[in-house]
Amino acid sequence: MRETDAKRILIVYTGGTIGMVRTPNGYAPKEGYFRAALDAIPALASEEMPRWELREMSPLLDSSNMTVNEWNEIARLIAENYERYDGFVVLHGTDTMAYTASALSFMLENLAKPVVLTGSQIPLCEVRSDGRDNIITSILIAAGGAVNEVCLYFGGSLLRGNRATKYSADGLIAFVSPNYPALAEAGITIRYRESALLPKPSGALRLQLLENVPIGVIKVFPGIQFELFESIMTEKLRGIVIETFGAGNIPGDGNALLPIIRRAFANGTVLTVCSQCPQGAVSLGAYETSGALKRAGAVSGLDITTEAAVAKLYYLFSAGYDKEGVKARMERDLRGEMTV
Repeated sequence: MRETDAKRILIVYTGGTIGMVRTPNGYAPKEGYFRAALDAIPALASEEMPRWELREMSPLLDSSNMTVNEWNEIARLIAENYERYDGFVVLHGTDTMAYTASALSFMLENLAKPVVLTGSQIPLCEVRSDGRDNIITSILIAAGGAVNEVCLYFGGSLLRGNRATKYSADGLIAFVSPNYPALAEAGITIRYRESALLPKPSGALRLQLLENVPIGVIKVFPGIQFELFESIMTEKLRGIVIETFGAGNIPGDGNALLPIIRRAFANGTVLTVCSQCPQGAVSLGAYETSGALKRAGAVSGLDITTEAAVAKLYYLFSAGYDKEGVKARMERDLRGEMTV
C-alpha cells in the first residue's frame, strides 16, 4: 500500500483565477464548474494520489473581494473538519493569497497538519495553465505529513504562509519569501528543508475567529503630507501599519508625523513600523529619523511582511489583548512570521 493511499485531503475552493472561465466581461468564477475541471485532470485520479474531497464556497470570489468574513469561513471549515482529514488545500486567488495565508496562520493555533494555499496565474480552462501542477503538488504536500503549518505553494516552491508576499502580477513565479528560506522545493522530488519547518505542536487545535477591527496601512513617500491622515487617527482606529523607508526611516525629523502618532497612541491605536524594502528588517533608533517613531510609541515589525502585520493585528485585537498586550506581541514571534 502506498503511503498516500490512506490519506484524506480536503480541498477548499474559494474562487480566484484557477477556476475562472471566460466571460464577455473577462475571466470570472463560475459556480459548479470547478469539480468538472478537476475531474478532467487524469493525474488526480491516479493511484498515487491520496483521496480528496472538494468543498466549494459560496459565493465564489475574486480574491480582491476577500474580507475577514471569508477568512473566518475558511478557518472554521478547517477546524470543523480537522479530525476527518490529514491535510487541507485552499484554492485561492493570488492577489490576496498572502493575506489569507497569514491570517490562517494566526487563527489556527497548535496546527499539527498541513494547510496549503495555492492557485494559478492562468485558469485551468486554458491550455498553458500553471494550476495543474500547483494543485497536484499541493495535494501531495498536504498528504505528506512533513508540514505542521499554514504554507503557500506556487511555481515549485513551498513557502511559509506568513512569510510570503506576491512578487509578480503575470509571472508564473508569483510569490517570494524575502526574509525566510523556502520550506521545500518541488523538482523531480519534493525536497523539504527540515531546519526551516516549524516543529509539531502539542495540544489541541484552537480556532480564533477574527473581528472586523478598524486597521489602516500608510505608505511613506517623499513629500508625504502627514497632516492629511490626521482626521483618521481617532479612537476607532485600533491599529496602523506604516511602511517606512529602509530600516524604519521617515522624511525629515518627523515633526509633522509625531504629533499624529502620539494622538493615535493616546487613543489606544497600535502603530507597527514595517519596511518598504522586501528584504531586511526594521531597526527603530538605528537612524535619527527612525528614533522619533520609537519615542512616540511605535513598535518595530522587524522583518515581518505588511500582509502578516495586518493579519497579526486583526488576530491580537480579536483575541482580546489590550493595547500594551498587542504592542508586546507585535514584536514577538508567534507563528514563525518574524526573525527576533
